[in-house]
Amino acid sequence: MPELRILWQRLVDDAGNTCERCGNTRLELEHALQKLKQALPPLGVEPILEEKSLDAPTFVSDPCASNRIWINGRALEEWIGGEVGMSRCCTTVCEGAECRTVTVASDVFEVIPEGLIIKAALLAASELVSVASCSCRDSADDHASHRSDRRAATQCE
Repeated sequence: MPELRILWQRLVDDAGNTCERCGNTRLELEHALQKLKQALPPLGVEPILEEKSLDAPTFVSDPCASNRIWINGRALEEWIGGEVGMSRCCTTVCEGAECRTVTVASDVFEVIPEGLIIKAALLAASELVSVASCSCRDSADDHASHRSDRRAATQCE
């Protein structure tokens, strides 16, 4: 079964803490992953979440690397036609740095919502789905066959 690989990376301090923005994105990812694990296997796709921790020096050199989601090797914003921005974050783990945001249309998201994650994942998964491997194909063919039989019976009566 093809895998839909979702990689999420965020700043983690020496004590294992992350900022509220990244922590809330993690919750949104969990909700999205639950739904994707129900929706994608019947289509022959298995969603897999990987997490990567960024240390402080990596974050300082590239703050936009934190709270970033990649789906099958492409950034989430590429899948959904979004843009990356920055806004001031917390004063704890991020120490008041400008951190990553995602803008879609005129909406700016500091926490990446479940809906955007699902949308990007479904777009990525659509490239993995093969009509031949779709378990729902047989039932659709059966339904079409039954409709044809009913039409023929109606026309003959």
